[in-house]
Amino acid sequence: MAQFPKKITDDPYGAAILIRRLVTEQGIAYWRRYLVAFALMAVAAGATAAATYVLGQVINQAYVDRNVTGIAIFSGITVVLLFIKGVATYGHMVILNKISNAILANNQRQLFAKLMSESIGFFSERHSSEFLARLTAGAKSITDVLNMLVNAIGRDFLMLVSMLGVMVWQDPLMAFIGLVAVPPAMLVLRKLVKRIKGLAFNQFTGTADILETMQESLQGIRTVKAFTLEDTMQRRIDENIAAVERNANKMARVANRSNPLMEMLGGFAIAGCLLYGGYSVVALGATPGQFFSFMTAFLMATEPAKRLARLNIDLNSQLVGARMLLEVVDSPASERSDEGKPALELTEAQIELRDVSFAYRAGEPVLNRMSFVAEPGKVTALVGPSGGGKSTVLGLLLRFYETREGKILIDGQSISAVSRKSLRQQTAYVGQDVYLFRDTIRANIAFGKRGATDDEIVGAAKAACAHDFIMGFPLGYDTPVGEHGTQLSGGQRQRIAVARALIKNAPIILLDEATAALDSESEKQVQEAIEHLCQNRTTIVIAHRLHTIMHADAILVVEGGEIVERGRHEELLRRGGRYASFFRLQYHHDTSPQELAPIGAIV
Repeated sequence: MAQFPKKITDDPYGAAILIRRLVTEQGIAYWRRYLVAFALMAVAAGATAAATYVLGQVINQAYVDRNVTGIAIFSGITVVLLFIKGVATYGHMVILNKISNAILANNQRQLFAKLMSESIGFFSERHSSEFLARLTAGAKSITDVLNMLVNAIGRDFLMLVSMLGVMVWQDPLMAFIGLVAVPPAMLVLRKLVKRIKGLAFNQFTGTADILETMQESLQGIRTVKAFTLEDTMQRRIDENIAAVERNANKMARVANRSNPLMEMLGGFAIAGCLLYGGYSVVALGATPGQFFSFMTAFLMATEPAKRLARLNIDLNSQLVGARMLLEVVDSPASERSDEGKPALELTEAQIELRDVSFAYRAGEPVLNRMSFVAEPGKVTALVGPSGGGKSTVLGLLLRFYETREGKILIDGQSISAVSRKSLRQQTAYVGQDVYLFRDTIRANIAFGKRGATDDEIVGAAKAACAHDFIMGFPLGYDTPVGEHGTQLSGGQRQRIAVARALIKNAPIILLDEATAALDSESEKQVQEAIEHLCQNRTTIVIAHRLHTIMHADAILVVEGGEIVERGRHEELLRRGGRYASFFRLQYHHDTSPQELAPIGAIV
């Protein structure tokens, strides 16, 4: 079967499609400002053309008419024309910069909003530095493309047309001689475009690799120092930088490969014009001013002509960045908006998992028909070996992921049938790895409740056993916590996180090993804060330290995505099953479950 040739519309991110999209979707919104900029560019081009013509008159006044008054008048006119050009150039540059800044800001907002609409799974497959590159380089590439187009049409094309007008007015034949270099130059430049696309893509990905290594090294600086990985990370970033440097050098060679040929062709054109122009003055009676005006216009036309000739190369190198941003913006949201769904309405906050199965990857189940009920106002603990599916349960409850089989119900309402926002608004989460934003303690607590008052912030901090250590800082609640909260200890960060959950005053509490990384003293303080948090709230807690959940109303032992045991602490110890084994291992007791029961009661 015959295969049709590929059309330019077959690739949704081809150069022609991308340019049309950028113009119609982004540039058109500022058409009034662009119109003013074009008008100013036309004024600048006209003033430049008039100045080149007037310069010829100055030469004639000096060498033909010998008229000093005429020289003064035309010189004054030249000054006025160049001043007008300067003002018009300043005006259109300021307007274009303001438009560029607005488009850049809008694209950055749009990309960030798109990322906020993605699911947790979307980010687990990518490195955050990739999005930093798309946010910065990609957004800027869009404004650069639009600026190139506007400057090509408004500044370079109008300037070239005005200079050609002067050239044709002075001598049409000589103008034709000056244009003989254009066709061969265009053929050379056309062959370079395809090569530029691949190099520009490599440059973008290489820059993202540098950001990735830099970000990981700085965020993991404690690990880097502790394991003396400085040389390793230095070698890694040296390799990334060297690769980008090699690619940039290659790109420079390819992009500028046409320059020698273009300069040579331009030299032939200039030489031809000089020969013919000189002959016209000597033998045909042309005035020196006519010759000077033509050559001035010709020389001034060469720069905009070069920029227009290179436009295809420059556009394709920038369109790669624009494509990187638009690919993310255009992709279907992995966490689609469900604001049209009804809000979750709680009465008792009873949570039920009913035959829930889930797998992150096909053929590798994490949960297998799991069912349990977390009673209202009580604490339900999930314990068991790592990888059993405990944290996945919390991720499904928060709808970070969607269940594949079975249902999760809260007060009889399927959480998949209500809006995520309403579900998450009525849930407070505290994890083992507390994330604090680079802000003050006050701001990090207040993130739990929009518009929180100072009294509410202090009250939450007191309930979380955090007020005393906060007031021990010179700046109190206005103390900066540093990036990721690194200026606070682990126990302090956990209590700030508990205070953030407390101020939210949510009826459902989810705790994922909130004390696992703490020392005994910090654990005791955080545990006391958690007790305040869990009072009269439906709580699901994941714990490896079993003494922290001994008084839970229900303990579920999770292994292999299934609940293998359930009951209270003393009851499970008496059974002598998996829970008793875990407890014995933690406390180094090689005794019967009956002997462990009183120990558990004491602890």
